[in-house]
Amino acid sequence: MLTILKFLFAMFLSFLPGILGLFVAPIASGQNAWYNTLNHSTLTPEGWIFSAVWILLYFLIGMALFFVMQKTNTNKRYDKTTAYILFAINIMFNFLWSFAFFGAGLPEVALVILTALIITAIFMARAFFRISKLAFWLVVPYIIWLMFAFYLNGMIIYLN
Repeated sequence: MLTILKFLFAMFLSFLPGILGLFVAPIASGQNAWYNTLNHSTLTPEGWIFSAVWILLYFLIGMALFFVMQKTNTNKRYDKTTAYILFAINIMFNFLWSFAFFGAGLPEVALVILTALIITAIFMARAFFRISKLAFWLVVPYIIWLMFAFYLNGMIIYLN
C-alpha cells in the first residue's frame, strides 16, 4: 500500500505544474488568442501535440521521482535530499514558465525562466543519476523537450 501511495504522490507532484498551468494557460495553445497572433517557427507543433507530449513528460518525471523515492539501499541521504530539492525547484520553474509566457504574455521573461528550468532539470537529472540510473534516463526526454521549447520560445521573441 505504501508503494502505491508513493507512486500516486510522485505522479501528483510531477503533474502539479500542468494542473496549475491550466489556470493561466489554455490546454492547447490554439485556444489562446494572444498566442495565436504571434509569428511562430515553422517547427512549432500543433497545440494537441504539446498537450500529449507534456502528459507523457510529466508521467516520465513522475516515474523518475518514484524510482528515487523507492531506492532504499542508498546511505547517501544528502543525495536524496538534493534530488528532492532540485525536483521541487524544477516544478516551480515549470509552472512559472507557463505563467510568464501564457498568463502574462511575457516571452522574454519566460525565456529567462526556461533557462533556469533547463539548468535545474540538468542538475536534477544528475542528482537522480546518483540514486537511480533509470530515473536519470526518464528525465532525459524532458530535458530534450525543454531545449526544443527554448528554441520555440526564442523564435517567438525573434519573429515578433
